[in-house]
Amino acid sequence: MWQRLSFRTQLFLPLGVMFITALIMGGVLLHEFATSQLADENEPGRRAAVVVAAALNDALRASDNPRQTLDAFAHSLGASSDIQFRSVEAGQAPSPKDALRDTHSIPQWFTDLLAIPDVSAASPVEINGNHVGDIVFQPDLSADMFEKWVGFLALTCFIVALTGLTGIIAYGFAGSALRPLHNLGQGLTRMRRGEYAKPIPVGGPPEIRQSCEEANALARTLEQLSQNNRELLHRLVSLQDDERRDLARELHDELGPLLFGIRAGAIALLETAPNDAGNLGNSAQQVVLSVEALQQASRRILDRLRPLYIEDLGLKTSVQTLLQNFRKQASHVDLTAAIDPALERIEGPLAQTVYRVIQEALTNVLRHAKASSAHVQATVDGAALAIEISDDGRGFPADNVFGRGLTGMQERVRALSGSLSLLRANERTYVRCRLPVATMRDKPASG
Repeated sequence: MWQRLSFRTQLFLPLGVMFITALIMGGVLLHEFATSQLADENEPGRRAAVVVAAALNDALRASDNPRQTLDAFAHSLGASSDIQFRSVEAGQAPSPKDALRDTHSIPQWFTDLLAIPDVSAASPVEINGNHVGDIVFQPDLSADMFEKWVGFLALTCFIVALTGLTGIIAYGFAGSALRPLHNLGQGLTRMRRGEYAKPIPVGGPPEIRQSCEEANALARTLEQLSQNNRELLHRLVSLQDDERRDLARELHDELGPLLFGIRAGAIALLETAPNDAGNLGNSAQQVVLSVEALQQASRRILDRLRPLYIEDLGLKTSVQTLLQNFRKQASHVDLTAAIDPALERIEGPLAQTVYRVIQEALTNVLRHAKASSAHVQATVDGAALAIEISDDGRGFPADNVFGRGLTGMQERVRALSGSLSLLRANERTYVRCRLPVATMRDKPASG
């Protein structure tokens, strides 16, 4: 539970607990010590009341008119004095609550918290052996209670101010620590996505600054390794294209004339064979058909190895020819296309990759998708070339998104610093490729 809380919550929650604990401890200490303090402060008054009562009794015994002397003494005390004379007729003894005569500025809960002690005292007064009243010590504790209330408010305000100041400092510290950590997290996310160009801002405490610097150094190393990997892939793709070109040339230059010679010989044999030589004519006819099928297979293999006519016709025309051939082979698929005329300017390995991606995607549609419609879109937007091939087929298996063909295309695309993705949305399968144009458009394949 604690681990799920945010850093600020983990920081401020103990501060709040400390604030509440300090208030509770202040209340407990006030309850424990204020009561005894009030009693100790009024103890001299209690003793003074006893002395006054003893002196009054002596004066009454020596007086010729004790009642008059008692009345004069009671009158001299005044209403505001803590020491008063209470006659027997007055009856009821004072209670601790009578010690608070002005509580308008003190909350009742605070008065109940302190538990006002009984500091009153009563000493008997006698005339001729008869109990006529008491000298009562009943101090007014309102001022003392107000003083305690002011002290409690001051303590509370001090704790609140201290807690608030600590909270502000902690908030600023948390911000100074979390902001670099947030930047570090974003930077690591970019690194995970393969984005190494934007450095992580270095800030915060020394430990976090060191982590940011190490992460930036790691990003530079990964960027260099990624660049070296792309260059290596580009060289591999170039070598692969060269090998395919050489193999296609050998097949075209050597196998093509041989097949043409066999076909021409079979046709000549068929034309010169007697009409009654049925078996020989049938065999020659089968040879002609087999050679024609072999020639078509050879042309398909040559086209898969290297579409040589890209260099002669241009990428746009080559792609349109590829689409026409697809329509002939898959007449049940409604193929639509939107080809940007700017593709005509694309050359070299980039043109080969664009053609291969479209070719491989359409091959998958033909062989595996069982689709009724497909759409090809190729556009050049500024420094980027975007390709999208979609179909309404059955999609791809969850455990095998990229097959062998698309995996090879992905490697070619990565070699050109591009991206290739396959997704399923709205009952359609999408193959999306994005390639940078500015850096690779005029870069030829290395021999």
